[in-house]
Amino acid sequence: MEYGVIGQRLPHSFSKEIHAKLADYAYDITELAPEELPQFLRSRAFRAINVTIPYKQAVMPYLSWISPQAKAIGAVNTIVNREGELYGYNTDFYGLRGLLQRGRVPLKDQKVLILGTGGTAHTARAVAASEGAAEIWCVSRTPKGEHTVSYEEALARHTDAGVLLNTTPVGMFPSLAGQPIDPAAFPALRGVADVIYNPLRTKLVLAAKGLGLPAAGGLYMLVAQAARANELFLDSPLPAGTVERVYRSVLAEKENIVLIGMPGCGKSTVGKALAKRLGRPLIDVDELLVRRFGCSIAAFFEEQGEAAFRAEESAVLAEEVAPLTGAVIATGDTALAIALGPDDGDPFSGLDLD
Repeated sequence: MEYGVIGQRLPHSFSKEIHAKLADYAYDITELAPEELPQFLRSRAFRAINVTIPYKQAVMPYLSWISPQAKAIGAVNTIVNREGELYGYNTDFYGLRGLLQRGRVPLKDQKVLILGTGGTAHTARAVAASEGAAEIWCVSRTPKGEHTVSYEEALARHTDAGVLLNTTPVGMFPSLAGQPIDPAAFPALRGVADVIYNPLRTKLVLAAKGLGLPAAGGLYMLVAQAARANELFLDSPLPAGTVERVYRSVLAEKENIVLIGMPGCGKSTVGKALAKRLGRPLIDVDELLVRRFGCSIAAFFEEQGEAAFRAEESAVLAEEVAPLTGAVIATGDTALAIALGPDDGDPFSGLDLD
């Protein structure tokens, strides 16, 4: 490997595409089990890498040098191999600060609740402190240490929070129905940010936008930290405006185009033409339903009724449509929010949040 990113599970990663827009080098996505991490780092068989969940703290003992900022944060997400010595940095700080500034999520004089206690939460705490937050609390299922509370305590004692920052993987692809907390429980909120970038808008972000709040997903953070990492990789500054250019390019490629309409309105015809023109896949929800039913929609509707149809439609949207990026989607008049699917119960089930 020359350059790349390491993590435990990376099917959701956009990093390869982003780095391809930043420079002409090979960038690999490498999944490592925890027991594989030590040998990977000791082998030093790379020029430079990014580090993501859950290894931002685990890599630190293997480094020869850690930047003062990364050391103060307690997390490293970028490692550069210089003549066999590993140097650690935290470019997430630049990325998250840029995301919050661009998304107009205010931190100065605000009570900030950071959801999660892992490496990215440490970065979020550092950013909030640097921007003048009045109070900073981390929220965890298993609170430990000073200024860390449970979700129950957050809802009981900290509903006056002005900003929510989600650093957990709740709501990340493929578990799109997850939402770590309800922003409606915080009447003093002035902004919400989620470091998750796939999906582009998590359920948390959509809920905050529904309340009329500034709310931003993590794509801009990903691009901004990648740009800073690129500068460290190559020891060369990028031209001004690079982050915004790459962000807009990736966003345009990843956002779906959705055509909504009643049967016979022409959405499928327009969708086919649009998909061909843009070189994107076309997903016709009606066709997915017919394939699922084994008969026409009209026949299924007549035989099974509207409730059964809506249930099947919800399932198709959740299972086959919601995970898509960069597609043209033709669908019926059902609200797009249904694409998130039904609540899976405990959104934290099976996730390493801390």
